[in-house]
Amino acid sequence: MRSYKIALIKGDGIGPEIIDEAVKVLDAVSYAEGFEIKYDEFLLGGAAIDAVGEPAPKETLEGVKQADAILFGAIGGDKWDNLPRDKRPETGLLKLRKELEVFANLRPVTVYDELVNASTLKPSVIQGVDLVVVRELIGGIYFGQPRENNGERAYNTMVYTKSEIVRIAKVAFETAMKRSKRVCSVDKANVLDVSQLWRDTVEEVAKEYPEVTLTHMYVDNAAMQLIRDPKQFDVILTGNIFGDILSDEASMLSGSIGLLPSASIGEKYGLYEPIHGSAPDIAGQGIANPIATIASAAMMLRYALNEESAANRIESAIKQTLQDGYRTQDLSAFDAKEVCSTSEIGSIIANYASK
Repeated sequence: MRSYKIALIKGDGIGPEIIDEAVKVLDAVSYAEGFEIKYDEFLLGGAAIDAVGEPAPKETLEGVKQADAILFGAIGGDKWDNLPRDKRPETGLLKLRKELEVFANLRPVTVYDELVNASTLKPSVIQGVDLVVVRELIGGIYFGQPRENNGERAYNTMVYTKSEIVRIAKVAFETAMKRSKRVCSVDKANVLDVSQLWRDTVEEVAKEYPEVTLTHMYVDNAAMQLIRDPKQFDVILTGNIFGDILSDEASMLSGSIGLLPSASIGEKYGLYEPIHGSAPDIAGQGIANPIATIASAAMMLRYALNEESAANRIESAIKQTLQDGYRTQDLSAFDAKEVCSTSEIGSIIANYASK
């Protein structure tokens, strides 16, 4: 029997609840497909701060590297916001990403037909939207040096090397080759030198992929175009801070940030997580939407474990669940036959995925 080891990082807020439902679905689909998954749990973020005083313990950074993939929930919350920046939960996540060298963040955005009315945009604008944001994850302004905040003046530095741009661009073009063969590279080359290097380098990489159509767009225009005509996009390639903002904007095309997964991949490791945060205001109430985490587990099966059939089972089960009218509270106003708790929706998806 095929056997895999998965590192679980449940994190803070709703993290434990949504990870538990993803595990439930993974157990169901692995049984149906004839393979085994073993889990090891690790601390990160606020939970790690409370337990050991550090947001990214050495045990976690070393332990997750022994797994075939990492499934991550969410971190952070008001409880830890007043800590020094190097001790905050978010710093722990940045450290984990850097340690694993997961430089490519893939964020697919698909509008389910059953939820076309859940978006604030007109159905004619969003029906059929199917795009992927490919975001560079461990470079740019979030990691650039020097940086300083002396109470009177603060600055951060946006830095990209050509090699960093080349490797993320190749991920975008390879992704496009499996889709509609269109890449839109988003930058701010009219005012930023780092963006000019980005644009020039992407143009060079594009020559290796003559079948792919490359276009460029300034980030402010891209933000507008995502709302005006999102169906024009296939693969959006962009840097860390622009990708962070644009992918959250794109998530609302689907109607709920609780629906969208992500994969952060590098040469050796893969980190799979929902794009939303820890939502401490609803933690423990059983109303969080676990679909994004369950869909992230499907991406993990596909990209990290090569279990394509199992991944397809989960994605089909999610669609069936929505088609049959089962909704979590965030989607309860949209053609809901039954409003379900976090655990109930996980069980429904697991049941469909096992058949």
